[in-house]
Amino acid sequence: MKSRNDPYISEVIALIRAIPRGRVATYGQIAALAGDPRGARQVVRTLHACSEKEGLPWHRVVNARGGISLRPGRGGGEQARRLKAEGLTFEAGGRLDLDAYQWDLWARRRRGKSFLGLDLRELRNRQK
Repeated sequence: MKSRNDPYISEVIALIRAIPRGRVATYGQIAALAGDPRGARQVVRTLHACSEKEGLPWHRVVNARGGISLRPGRGGGEQARRLKAEGLTFEAGGRLDLDAYQWDLWARRRRGKSFLGLDLRELRNRQK
């Protein structure tokens, strides 16, 4: 894994911290917001290595279909419990409705604005 001091990893961590309660982001969305649209696997590695140490809301990151990628007994059950505790409901098949629960920063792209210039301090302040 890249170093925690790497700007990309720092941005991934900051973005995960900024996911609002009751919302989710996908691995690919976090990667794109951090500046690497093909970096979803690096987001997974960052979560695995840093979630506990950094106190990240790891449970708010799901796969592109709105599903939990972790297996039951390896964090999948815990992730589902945490998301349900935040008010999210799963559809048949164990997936979340991304239209209902996905973090709305994608709207920024639809308005023609870049993610790369995103002011993460602004995002952190919104969470307070």
